[in-house]
Amino acid sequence: MTQPGPLTTAPPPHHGPERSVGLLGATGVGLGAIVGGGILILAGVAFRAAGPSTIVAFALNGAIALLTALSFAEMSSAFPESGGAYLYAKKVLSVRAAFVVGWVLWFAYIVGGVLYGLGFSSFLIATINALGYSSPWLATRGASLLITLGAMAVFTMVLIRKSTGGAEWATWGKLLVFGVLILTGLWAGVRGGGFELGREPFFAGGAFGVVSAMGFTFTALQGFEVIATIAGEVREPRRVLPRAMLLSLAAALGLYLPFLFVVSSVGLPPGETLVSLSERHPETVMAVAVGNYLGPTGFWLVLVAALLSTLSALHASLLAASRVSLTMARDRTLPPVLMQAHGTWKTPVMAIYASALAMVAVVFAIPDLSAAGAAASLIFLISFALAHLTSILARVRSHKRAEDSYRTPLFPLVPVTGGLACAAFALFQAFAVPAAGAIAALWLGFGVLLYLALFSSRARTVDALAEAQDPNLLRLRGHTPLILVPIANPETAPGLVAVANALIPSEFGRVLLLTVVVEPPDGNPDKRDQALLNAQAVLGRALRAALGAGHQPEALLTVAPAPWTEITRVARSHRCRGVLLGRPGVDEAGLRTLEDVMSSVDCDVTFLSAPDGWRLEGVTRVLVPVGGRGQHSELRARLLGSLARAGVLEVVWLSIVAPHTSDEAFELARRRVHELAEHSTTGTPRVLVERAADFGQAVAAHCQPTDLLVLGLRRPERGRRVFGELAPRIAAQVSCATVVISRGS
Repeated sequence: MTQPGPLTTAPPPHHGPERSVGLLGATGVGLGAIVGGGILILAGVAFRAAGPSTIVAFALNGAIALLTALSFAEMSSAFPESGGAYLYAKKVLSVRAAFVVGWVLWFAYIVGGVLYGLGFSSFLIATINALGYSSPWLATRGASLLITLGAMAVFTMVLIRKSTGGAEWATWGKLLVFGVLILTGLWAGVRGGGFELGREPFFAGGAFGVVSAMGFTFTALQGFEVIATIAGEVREPRRVLPRAMLLSLAAALGLYLPFLFVVSSVGLPPGETLVSLSERHPETVMAVAVGNYLGPTGFWLVLVAALLSTLSALHASLLAASRVSLTMARDRTLPPVLMQAHGTWKTPVMAIYASALAMVAVVFAIPDLSAAGAAASLIFLISFALAHLTSILARVRSHKRAEDSYRTPLFPLVPVTGGLACAAFALFQAFAVPAAGAIAALWLGFGVLLYLALFSSRARTVDALAEAQDPNLLRLRGHTPLILVPIANPETAPGLVAVANALIPSEFGRVLLLTVVVEPPDGNPDKRDQALLNAQAVLGRALRAALGAGHQPEALLTVAPAPWTEITRVARSHRCRGVLLGRPGVDEAGLRTLEDVMSSVDCDVTFLSAPDGWRLEGVTRVLVPVGGRGQHSELRARLLGSLARAGVLEVVWLSIVAPHTSDEAFELARRRVHELAEHSTTGTPRVLVERAADFGQAVAAHCQPTDLLVLGLRRPERGRRVFGELAPRIAAQVSCATVVISRGS
């Protein structure tokens, strides 16, 4: 049996920075984020925990990182858009899950940038002191903050001018320095008569020491996933992205493992062990060790490597944070102002500013960054575990793939093993550093409250529009939604089925035609048989019309005392996403019946009133009257997105305000409707705001050149009417087809 491949489509139209990054540039972004800062800062604590077997800890971390990189490579090849793990969660899970992933990733990159900024400050101060220009002021927190903020400001400016930020010189410079340190160490070992690892038992800390060192140092190999956050800016993404990720990780391991071997063997002074040297010099153990075999030159080379490493890592963190926030803003899970691009350089200037300002806030708000750094590692591990999960789900749920897309080998062994390893180390990190779990929980809790209060409605609207435009998302998310279409008149069936199929294409969901045989009150078998024959004829004609139009609905024939109670029962028992009805009439009894159905089901309810012979294919202009507050935004966006996919050319948004409305209130209404239209339709929306005393007459006046009118209704509350006289009056005055929508509870 052939395994399904990852779902892939042509790279989407690009609306951000241009695709200008090639293989070398993308690999450089990954190397800039991975190499240097982590190993120089974290080696001391790892050596104290594991001794010489720190090499094993890094190798095992490298294996886990490789498994993760393979999953990222497949997902980035399947979805060559900027956003990284956030994008994958949005495609395969849901917009809510994507917000959580994106929110914590944004935080992790922000904290990472702060850590590397402060690290650069510390190394720069150490360099100044080593040059003999020491000053008491350099030992103050103010000096450290000033240098950190200066570095952040510089990279903010260069990122605005260039998509990848222009930090390639720092990346390639530190690679050169690490290469020199390794080669000179190997030469020193050969000349000195050999290599002696640590002068102590290899597993000085036992198995627990190795595991502890792995937990402390895993973040030193984080950074290859940064390439995925700029995937929308990479040329030939399906070919370049997987190669860049694997090349950057392989190059990092190719530097780390030999460097650790050299330091552990020829970098120890006489009578010293690796553990004791790390205990005496916890932060500068690497510089001291290199100085032991290379003298002052080695000391200065380590300082140079540290400065270059922290600078390039700061650049990569700011770059990744800005791209994650940019992608979230496009989905309205962050404010849309973050999408604003620079007029000349086309870079996401507001997303860069927002990420830089967040880093500044963290610098001042958190005096002790050790717990925050551990929280960042914890968050990255969780996001990596989720990336493995989305990789598995995407492969299982999809049925087609692009020929040039990358596929993870040994599926599903690779993502399952990698996901379990990342989840296990995240759990270890939470218990080993409780403050890390607390910081992560606080940030996540704050983000959830912010999302629910400010972004939830807009994000769901944009997501509904995305699902309507690309029904493949339904399959990727594991959804097979069902729309129930009761049929009593076969003449209305083609229009109803066309609308239902636009909402949920049969390839990705189901349309169920229902005809109810009403039992005769007196139980007369002849009447029952005749009703059954009539119902079969109605259902047969409806099916033939639907199939003739190219749709593939299902059919259900039931017997019940009353049709509307049966519709409610079927909708509940089949867990329908929506019910699509033909209008039961504009008289009091028909509207009351429709209100009863709307209040009895949990799903969306839509009804269509259309002239005989109306066809969805002939719709070119849609009129959408709104009040400006978006009470039906999600369902409306799904409907309009489906119509756009079906070929509707123009959507006009109409808001009617009272004649005495002030100019300020008039402008506010216009902005509200324009924002709602932007979230719910593609392209540039057309918005009309008018003063009028009669809403119904104003709407009817605009329906003359309209093919379809879309109205929204509130969900009825107990004891209250929702139609009143307005809906019948509008229906009586307009000649175009009308769709009335009511969102589910």
